[in-house]
Amino acid sequence: MIKKTVILLASLSIIALASCNPSEDELLNKGIELLDASQYEESISYFDRAISKNPNNTKAINAKGVALFQLAKFEEAITSFDQAIKQDSSSYKPFFNRGNAHTELGRYADAIADYNVANAINPDITEVYYNRAMALMNLEQYEDATFDFNEVINRKPNDHLALFNMAKAQLLLNQVEQAATYLNATIEADQKYAPAYYLLGITQINAIGMIDDGCANLKMAESLGFKEATAMIEKLCNK
Repeated sequence: MIKKTVILLASLSIIALASCNPSEDELLNKGIELLDASQYEESISYFDRAISKNPNNTKAINAKGVALFQLAKFEEAITSFDQAIKQDSSSYKPFFNRGNAHTELGRYADAIADYNVANAINPDITEVYYNRAMALMNLEQYEDATFDFNEVINRKPNDHLALFNMAKAQLLLNQVEQAATYLNATIEADQKYAPAYYLLGITQINAIGMIDDGCANLKMAESLGFKEATAMIEKLCNK
């Protein structure tokens, strides 16, 4: 299941280290510059130096967690996000980031708890709704997931991933017509998104009785490189 992961940092201007004894802010900014360049191990060394100068630097602590997350060191990342939250629980960012780490570890209930706090602190962050919806899907709480997907779609009508996963939720709720509508909307938003053609084709053939249209969509999915479509075409269309 496709999932967006968005790791958020404070917006900071990047400056070069100006001396042999750089300031806390210079170390933090250099760390973020390295983080943006995907040099995660190197960035952590700068975040640690910034934290050594000021153990209460929540931006550096959160940023270190982000670097650890990118290295797939999710437990260590959670420790950093825990520390950032302990220092300052008024920012949604470490809650959101910790929720993403819990998601990667399959701890969906914990992730949802963090996304709930992030959402309460700042309800304007669209990614919180999306990631919470995906966690709810993994817990088979499909009805609740549709509310969050709907919020994303209201804000970003052409978000093909939100549209596609809304369709999947609707199918799991046995809302076939609604699912087909969202799958068509997914294709309108991204005409090269093969999984939408595939799922629409399967839905049309098996649940709606639109054999010709369904087979056409399976063939489109196949043409876009979706390998599973080939077997389904042989099974459902070549009779």
